[in-house]
Amino acid sequence: MNTFIEAYLKEMDKIKKQADLTVAQIPEDQLYWTPDHENNSIGVLVQHISGNIDSRSTDFLTTDGEKASRDRDGEFEAQHLDCQSLLANWEQSWALYYETVRSLTVEQLDQNVSVKGKEMSVTSALLAQLVHYSGHIAQMMVLGKLLLQDQWQTLSIAKKK
Repeated sequence: MNTFIEAYLKEMDKIKKQADLTVAQIPEDQLYWTPDHENNSIGVLVQHISGNIDSRSTDFLTTDGEKASRDRDGEFEAQHLDCQSLLANWEQSWALYYETVRSLTVEQLDQNVSVKGKEMSVTSALLAQLVHYSGHIAQMMVLGKLLLQDQWQTLSIAKKK
């Protein structure tokens, strides 16, 4: 594995860990809680990230990253899965993602792929995923803090009290 992919996966590991630690704090009956009808829940964001990973990672180098079979809008509908099922889908998606990225060669990083009909380098596509997932996982953390308030366990260095 080359140094870019190693560094990239290290950063992706960090954001996945933030998501995992967030979900672990949320009571199962609150996974689909939202502060209002305009926001996504943690459960919906897990569904969406999983769906995005599955679409982008399946046949990554040879087919458009936005698969015709994907129901993107459906990812934003609360499926009210139990925690075990939600996390099983999540882990399966991430396993596919890591397998896909680890299989890339140095030469393939400059190869072009298509995402939503737009051509970009593999490197650009990977960085777009990092930004996309970071944003949604930050949303999950904010939702967790809003829901749990003073029961929230910080995922970084706690403020001095």
